[in-house]
Amino acid sequence: MAKEPKNHRKPWSPEDLKKLRAEVKGNTPTPVLGIHFGRTPAAIGAKAKAINLSLKPTNKSPYGTKKK
Repeated sequence: MAKEPKNHRKPWSPEDLKKLRAEVKGNTPTPVLGIHFGRTPAAIGAKAKAINLSLKPTNKSPYGTKKK
């Protein structure tokens, strides 16, 4: 059985939410956010959705637009 993250099922603090917004603004990947916050990537995604925060990277080109 997989080990649970250290903050599994714990409530999010206001400081955590502030840090989450800052890191998402900096285009930090979701799995890395999970490590930083001690939560699963699914938990990061669920909280981002709950506070209307997009996890889509803002500085990357869409797939398939690179010229060959």
